[in-house]
Amino acid sequence: MKECPIGRYVLLFMALLAFSPARAEGRLKKIWTKVDGILAERYYRTSYDTNYVVRPVGKLTLKLRYNVTGNSIHAKGTVNDVYSRADLSTSHKMTISIGVAYRGLAASYAINPAKLGGSYNDYELNFNYFGSRLSFDASYQRSYSMSGNVERGDVTSRMEQGDVTMKVFNITGYYCFNHHRFSFPAAFNQSYIQRRSAGSWLAGLSYQGGSIVTNEELKVRRPEAPEVTMKVGHLGIGGGYGYNLVLGKRWLIHLSALPTFVVYNRNKLTINGNERGAGPMRFNMIFNERAAINFTISPRWFLGATLVMSNSLFDDKNVIINQNKWVARAFVGMRL
Repeated sequence: MKECPIGRYVLLFMALLAFSPARAEGRLKKIWTKVDGILAERYYRTSYDTNYVVRPVGKLTLKLRYNVTGNSIHAKGTVNDVYSRADLSTSHKMTISIGVAYRGLAASYAINPAKLGGSYNDYELNFNYFGSRLSFDASYQRSYSMSGNVERGDVTSRMEQGDVTMKVFNITGYYCFNHHRFSFPAAFNQSYIQRRSAGSWLAGLSYQGGSIVTNEELKVRRPEAPEVTMKVGHLGIGGGYGYNLVLGKRWLIHLSALPTFVVYNRNKLTINGNERGAGPMRFNMIFNERAAINFTISPRWFLGATLVMSNSLFDDKNVIINQNKWVARAFVGMRL
C-alpha cells in the first residue's frame, strides 16, 4: 500500500501541537504545583507545640553569611625520657556565603577571598543538619598552614607553615528530648521561630579523628628535625543541656553544652620510626559547646551570629593533648 503524504503531514502537525511551548509550559506548571504542594505539606507538618515553636512567614529565605573557622592543638608530655611541648594553630579560614532555602530545602555557595588570591591553601568542608529531634555537625579539614612553637628538652624551635600536614575529621550528633518545645533550627538555621523560652536535655555522640605528619619541607629547612607522625581517633558518648531564651518578640539567645566521655580511642605516636601507642587514660573527653543570638528586625528581616566549638582533652599519663576546633558565623537574612 502506498503511503499518503497528506496523512504524514497531519501526524507531524499534531505532534507539534502536542509539544508546543504553551502545552509544555502548562505541563511544567502542573508538575511544579504538585511538587510545591508536597513541599508545603512537609514544611508545615511538625511535631512542635505551636505555642512555643512555629514556622516563619514566606516560602523563600535568602541569607548572606560571613564565616570564620580555626583549629589549634596543644600537646605536652615526656617521650623517650625527654619533656616536649607543642603549641600549634592553623590559619583562620574566612569565607562569604550566599544561601537560599525554599520551604525548608536549602543550598548555599561560599567563596574564600584568600584562596582566590592564592594565599590560602588549606581545604575545609563543613556540613550541618538541624532537625526537630536529631541534629549533627560534621567537618573535615586538611591544613598545611599549621604553625607554632615546639619545645624538646631545652631547645625551642619554630614550626612554620608547610612543615606539617594536618588532617582532622569531627562529627557530633545530638538527640533532643524536649523536641516539642525546644528548637535547634530556630537558633541555627532560622527555619523555625522560637516563640517562648524552653530548654531540653540532650544525648549525644562524638567522634574525632585525624593525623599530623611532618613534611619534606621541614627536613629541608631543619635536617636535624625528627620525623613525627601522630594519629588519633576517639569515640565518645554523653549528655548535656540546651536552652533557648526568648526576650520580647525579637531576641533569641541559645546556649548548650554536650560533654562526651571517650569509650574508644586509637592513639599512636611515631618518632623517627619508633612507635608508641596510647597508655592507660586518666582523662579522656570531648566537649561540644554552642551559642547563638538572633534578632528579628521585622517579620521578613533578621540577623544574628552563631558559634560552634569542639574541645577535646586526652591525658594518657605521659602525654596530654588538647585540641580546639571552632566555627563562628554572622548572618543577615530576608524571607519572601
